[in-house]
Amino acid sequence: MRLNRYIAHNSRYSRREADQLIFDGKVKIDGKVISNPATTIENEKVSVNGNLITKKSEYTFLVYNKPKGELVTKSDPQGRRTVFHSLGSRYRGFSPVGRLDFSSEGVLIFSDAIDIVDKLMSSDLERVYKIKVAGKITQAVISAMESGLEIPDNVGGHEKSEITNMEIQKFNWFEIQKNSRNYSILKVSISEGKNRELRRFFANFGLDVLDLKRVSYGWINLNALPTGKKRFFSKEEYDELRKFLKKEREI
Repeated sequence: MRLNRYIAHNSRYSRREADQLIFDGKVKIDGKVISNPATTIENEKVSVNGNLITKKSEYTFLVYNKPKGELVTKSDPQGRRTVFHSLGSRYRGFSPVGRLDFSSEGVLIFSDAIDIVDKLMSSDLERVYKIKVAGKITQAVISAMESGLEIPDNVGGHEKSEITNMEIQKFNWFEIQKNSRNYSILKVSISEGKNRELRRFFANFGLDVLDLKRVSYGWINLNALPTGKKRFFSKEEYDELRKFLKKEREI
């Protein structure tokens, strides 16, 4: 694991703050000052300002119903609101399973177990979204949802994104709930989590996404969780997590 990431996920520091601490010579690995944030570690001892960073041996999982208007990051140079303003400082050491952009809402999973977070993020667990787009769902859109699509030239992507071309796999399933010239509403299921994947998909057909809400991630559902509120995993959800981890070990 990269050093800056290890510090961010096992302490109160953000990754940006961890980078600065490393540049300032305040981080040591096995007693030696390290100046490169990309240094990888396994079982070495890491200290910041002389204090040992301890890797968490137990883990906690949260479900958060993210509202629009929050960034999924620990801090923002522009001072915009982040999810951690709502979660509270107690959870600054937690990491999100994937991201939702500033204008999106819905299910976000957080944990202090970065190894498990990585497994969940890289898995093919189903992600279900409810989407409202400006315009009509044509046969071309339906065919792309059924067969997949390659998007060129950063269509629909963030202007600062380093990702240009994007290959989008066919959707697991989709349900068109309303289809009109003014706007359409869909429920879709995908098994990937690429940056702005769905916004870029619909932008390719000239359809602006007006609302995007993730309603489930794997076995985790919002149910009655209010917007902007969090809850811990239930016993049943932890049981499902253990089943998932067992299956991952068997692959």
